[in-house]
Amino acid sequence: MKFGTSGLRGLVTDLEGRASALYAQAFATHLIRSGLAKTGDHILVGRDFRPSSPSIAATCIGALERAGLVPLDCGALPTPALALYGLEIGAASLMITGSHIPADRNGIKFYRADGEIDKQDELQISAIAAELGDAEIDATPGTAADRSEAANALFAKRVLSILPAGALTGLKIGVYQHSTVARDLLVEAIRHYGAEVVELGFSEDFIPVDTEAVSPETIASLRQWVREHGLDAIVSADGDGDRPLLSDETGEPVRGDLLGLISSLFLGADVVVTPVTSNSGIEANGSFRVVRTRVGSPFVIAGMSEALAAGREKVMGFEANGGLLTASTFSLSSGSIRPLPTRDSFLPILGPLWLAAQKKLRLSQLAEDFRMPVAMADRLENFPIETSSALMEYLRQSDKNLETFLSSLGKVSKQSDIDGLRVTLEDGRIIHLRPSGNAPEMRCYVEARTEEAAAALLEDGLALIRRFATERKI
Repeated sequence: MKFGTSGLRGLVTDLEGRASALYAQAFATHLIRSGLAKTGDHILVGRDFRPSSPSIAATCIGALERAGLVPLDCGALPTPALALYGLEIGAASLMITGSHIPADRNGIKFYRADGEIDKQDELQISAIAAELGDAEIDATPGTAADRSEAANALFAKRVLSILPAGALTGLKIGVYQHSTVARDLLVEAIRHYGAEVVELGFSEDFIPVDTEAVSPETIASLRQWVREHGLDAIVSADGDGDRPLLSDETGEPVRGDLLGLISSLFLGADVVVTPVTSNSGIEANGSFRVVRTRVGSPFVIAGMSEALAAGREKVMGFEANGGLLTASTFSLSSGSIRPLPTRDSFLPILGPLWLAAQKKLRLSQLAEDFRMPVAMADRLENFPIETSSALMEYLRQSDKNLETFLSSLGKVSKQSDIDGLRVTLEDGRIIHLRPSGNAPEMRCYVEARTEEAAAALLEDGLALIRRFATERKI
């Protein structure tokens, strides 16, 4: 089991039973030891729709109760809904989800009563789990009082107050439901704002949808659906509903960092915190201050906290996957929304749809107006962590190693090592190599002036990674 960019992740076979009870107990112990909770306090447990999530949730509920807390079962709901309810009632929480990764894997996201845990919390939880390592751990499942209706209702109230009434009237929007826990509220929200809704792709089986690197199969389905139904857009989210997916009228997904940029303008942000992997054109498209961080919501949250501590207002953040976080209260034409410093997929869907409608533009036209560099990303799945570590170690050993590795692509102009290696070539193209923080995957991000150049650079970059693995036989 390992903490990654967002929570604990691992194979279902490793997480079920003892491991989930161990980490639930470690979390409860950390909360009580650190004064973040006391014996008898409530703690929330939510989950996504993947097959293993109900049993892992039940195991965690049992362990939390034995550790001295009082669990409340929030059922299957979006992660931001669970986090918002925790903020509302002052309770810590656990979300059982593997987000976008395949169903043979799962994970746990941990929240204090004031929001996501940070990296120091992760270290403490891991240390306590290590302390308990060889001890007898009771993994007997438990049950808890049902609070799913209250948690979902609170989040729905927030989502249904983001835009003015009838803001999307006249639009025909598809909702790709697949197996995301956000599917019911997405349908309700789009319909609430006046658009005609077409429900698409409902699945009882879990489908891992990565909104940051949308698969060719998913894009083919999106393109078919917009043609078949005459849609203005298609909306969706990942498994636990904290990463948005919004495609334009051609079925082409709008990049998550562009959704974040458009949402920054929709909110009127003064400070925007985003990882180094987000598009380099963000700084040129707003009057806000941009703070760059490592990849992962804990780093974005830390950046937002620093901005607040420095006296800044209207502070928000977003990740390259489009998940949007707010650290300040923002006033909107329909009212105001309170801070929600964890990823949310609904605001970065609704804000861009409304701005496009206000400007009477198709989504593709709205995206083109920002004249961003063309950015693409992909990943090599089932890529051993040992191999990705060996590659990054080799590239960091010397400038010569990096230049030799990339020699077929062009000459290195400058490089950044905030999170992975982000290299700008002499012709302005960018290639960023980064091992995933929560799965055995190697990710490659690129930017170029044209779609063709970006696609070619991405293909070449992935080929270089494969060749390294083959030659080193790792």
